[in-house]
Amino acid sequence: MGITDWAYSLAESLLAEPLPRRWKHSQGVAERAAALAPILGDGAELLRTAAILHDIGYSPALTTTGFHPLDGARYLRDVADADEGVIRLVAHHSCAWMEAEARGLRAELESEFPRERPHLEDALCYCDMNTTPDGTPTNPVDRINEIVGRYGAESLVGTFIRRAEPEILASTARVLDRLAAAHRSVAQPT
Repeated sequence: MGITDWAYSLAESLLAEPLPRRWKHSQGVAERAAALAPILGDGAELLRTAAILHDIGYSPALTTTGFHPLDGARYLRDVADADEGVIRLVAHHSCAWMEAEARGLRAELESEFPRERPHLEDALCYCDMNTTPDGTPTNPVDRINEIVGRYGAESLVGTFIRRAEPEILASTARVLDRLAAAHRSVAQPT
């Protein structure tokens, strides 16, 4: 069993029954990740693996801090013995450091899981913020508005996501620029 197959099986076992909508979202994020393979080279499988696992920290079986990136990353490190690159992407997906700061967990997050691959963090943010809770494609502005609507504008998550919006949009722009450059290079005659 390859790493991506292993990740799908693990994520399904943790999310499908207790959180079926979260499972659909994770599958959609992984679909977006697969579509980015042309710009990721040897990071494509790592991204797809992290994409399917990025929200496992929501699983009731894993919740300890209530901060899903940290809970998921700790599980992947301490129990699942996952690849370090996957663990770090899960820990830092979609501007997690900003929410960690709001929760008083930023020092823990960054000391346990140092950031290492900004281009893959951008790609995972892009995939997450371009996928609805039901797994279908969307855009980052609508996704942010949906999150604020679900959690409430004054909630910790609502406040965090609005604060993170400029970085989410910048991550999306960087990924779209890389995709456009890849398409231009393929389209040029030799």
